[in-house]
Amino acid sequence: MDLVKFVEEQAVVKNEVPAFKAGDTISVHYKIREGNKERVQVYQGVVIQLNSVGSNATFTVRKISNGVGVERIFPINSPNIQKIDVNSVGKVRRAKLFYLRSRTGKAARIKAKRV
Repeated sequence: MDLVKFVEEQAVVKNEVPAFKAGDTISVHYKIREGNKERVQVYQGVVIQLNSVGSNATFTVRKISNGVGVERIFPINSPNIQKIDVNSVGKVRRAKLFYLRSRTGKAARIKAKRV
């Protein structure tokens, strides 16, 4: 079983991503293909969870768009992620921030960690 995991780790190209955790506000520069054209779209929001470890790790980013909460799951090792910028570091007490789904407005704010 360990040999299978080792081969999978070698096959996947690792992206250089900055260290971020749940509660951080990040900008994900994601390549989108429309027909034969390619463009980069910036998706900015709060990380509500980091899921799994290794080559199949993912993270979920939540943002409010036109008053509606939108969540998107990104694989960390996706070749479509051009870069990830950490805009602010949040001060939270837990690893999964699903309680933000039921909060709106000022109640959904996350304190920024002082540096």
